[in-house]
Amino acid sequence: MRQRTLIIAEAGVNHNGNFGLAKQLIDVAAEAGADLVKFQTFNANRQVTHTAKKADYQTKNTDGSETQHEMLRRLELTHEMHKELIAHCAWRNIGFFSTGFDIESVDLLVSLGQHQFKIPSGEITNLPFLRHIGRLGKPVILSTGMATLGEIEAAIEVLEQAGISRSNLTLLHCTTEYPTPMAEVNLRAMQSIHSAFGVPVGYSDHTSGIEVAIAAVALGATVIEKHFTLDRNLPGPDHKASLEPAELKAMVTAIRNIEVALGDGIKRLTPGEAKNKPVARKSLVASKAIKAGELFSALNVTAKRPGTGISPMRWDEVMRRRARRDFTVDELIEE
Repeated sequence: MRQRTLIIAEAGVNHNGNFGLAKQLIDVAAEAGADLVKFQTFNANRQVTHTAKKADYQTKNTDGSETQHEMLRRLELTHEMHKELIAHCAWRNIGFFSTGFDIESVDLLVSLGQHQFKIPSGEITNLPFLRHIGRLGKPVILSTGMATLGEIEAAIEVLEQAGISRSNLTLLHCTTEYPTPMAEVNLRAMQSIHSAFGVPVGYSDHTSGIEVAIAAVALGATVIEKHFTLDRNLPGPDHKASLEPAELKAMVTAIRNIEVALGDGIKRLTPGEAKNKPVARKSLVASKAIKAGELFSALNVTAKRPGTGISPMRWDEVMRRRARRDFTVDELIEE
């Protein structure tokens, strides 16, 4: 049986800076059955310049007059908020997780007891940040949006040199566009990444809907990360590319079903098939009345259900024999 997929429900910044909304997102993730609910830990002053432009999707989904710095400033979570969110996660029996976007934010998460760290796609070429994460010696999930194989390799080398072993590393295939067009998903790249680096690989999904995340699990993803929101119509940069509560729950359910359905790869008769086998398969039966001593042939024998008699695979063997007794139409041929 394959390892259970780690499902990360990405609340991200969909709390809109509202602590009550953040707690509601935790409730939704817990009720959906996700393993972790993930937020984003950052300080706008350390993250962007005051003149940095927004991405197109951010401009489209937020106040176009504000800068990226102003937008992020509104979406920061304080130290105290982190502590209360962690407590709420514990109460709802779901793991708390957050992506730190700068060294000080990572240190905050360390101080709060986080034991696994996510490197977002935008930091894959940030050597000081990678080195700091590596020195923690904790399990790392590295997202690879916008990266070439060469950039992924360079990031892994920095992490390894700093102290992370490959056994503690998971790579996430990702397309950094919100929402991601299906033509840009390139899900097979997930398998290429696995082949290139020999570490577990998952998928950070920014598509609309749940089918690509489910397909990723079927292709071997060990981690699925997916944005969710209370309502896609809420203002904010990521709501439009997020799942609503019922969709998140459907995705989790589908992934758990796929895990079971994948099985162990050994082709065998299942218990369900065993009871259907005699009903669905066929046996050799008399197609017309047969007298004792008469030679069995295609003229008097055919194959019909049920499959409780002689298998039609023994046709040639039976055709060389004579009937030891009379047979009526549709009667199973006996040994």
